[in-house]
Amino acid sequence: MDREREIVRASVYGIAGNLLLVAFKLAVGFVSHSIAIILDGVNNATDALSSIVTIVGTKLAGRRPDRRHPFGYGRVEYLTSVVIAVIILVAGVVSLRESVVKIIHPGTPSYSVVTIAVIVVAILAKIAIGIMFKRFGDKTQCEALIASGVDSNYDAVLSAGTLVVAAAQNLWGLNIDGIVGLIISLVVCKAGIEVLRDALGPIIGLPEDKKLVNAIATYVNGFPGVRGTYDIVLDNFGPNEVLGGLRIEVDDATDARQIHELTRKITEGLAEKFRIRAIVGIYAANSQGQFADMRADLQKIVAEEPAIGQVHGFYVDTADATVYFDMVVDFSADGEAVRDAVVRALAARYPDYSFDVVIDTDYEE
Repeated sequence: MDREREIVRASVYGIAGNLLLVAFKLAVGFVSHSIAIILDGVNNATDALSSIVTIVGTKLAGRRPDRRHPFGYGRVEYLTSVVIAVIILVAGVVSLRESVVKIIHPGTPSYSVVTIAVIVVAILAKIAIGIMFKRFGDKTQCEALIASGVDSNYDAVLSAGTLVVAAAQNLWGLNIDGIVGLIISLVVCKAGIEVLRDALGPIIGLPEDKKLVNAIATYVNGFPGVRGTYDIVLDNFGPNEVLGGLRIEVDDATDARQIHELTRKITEGLAEKFRIRAIVGIYAANSQGQFADMRADLQKIVAEEPAIGQVHGFYVDTADATVYFDMVVDFSADGEAVRDAVVRALAARYPDYSFDVVIDTDYEE
């Protein structure tokens, strides 16, 4: 699948569909003197602009890596979603202002059978566009298309609000045009804030996908000689460029040649199966011998602390009498306090050793 081509094609479909809706709604809105329909048409114009931004962002994100950006331009695609969110928010604020003016100085909207029919057609069209964006977005894993699909679904619901305005005007003579426009504006602003939040997430940094992390751990643990997989960290440089790192635990008697062969197979496998470029680090396990009792005591101490999810990377350097290990601590807990308590308990039993403990935070809710 040519991902870029599919995204551009979906965006072109969206531009064409939304521009047709803009022409329909503006014409009907001015004829019927309805601010709600006019604002709905303006919102469709911003949808067309959003699709243009998506095309530009996709083209920029597809540029090859260079010296200035050795990991490529994939994150531009996330900035595209930020721009779309800003466009939605601006449209919402402008609509909000116009709706307030309409409430203070109401006009006299009129809705004919033809006007209502056009609104119904517009609602069906926005539903179709939303489904199209969602399918293409899921297919290409493009957040900008998925956001446009969500926005189109919002538009369909909001356009249905104009039918309420028409019914109130034609059946009971009530002019609620400005009020409905106000509601539309607030919902559009809410949608813009949600899209902005989702767009900024990958840029600021999100917790790891637990399903993906578990799948990677299961895969790596399947290699002969791997006793455990830990410290999986993934950094997303775009939908098609994920860099990462992890550590595997191997028997401390494993030699350098065996480690080299093992880590090479793992990195090649991760690239092929998960499309992830990963660096593999090593933990040497002291699971037997003179320090087996110390490791068992550590496990007992950890079992009494509910904030600790896991301990790994246990190793004793006999040359300087230092014990190394990592602890996975719940994000809501005070990691330093938990670590200090564990170290005090171990030091009481093994006073001749010092302890070097790394805190790994568990972000799972």
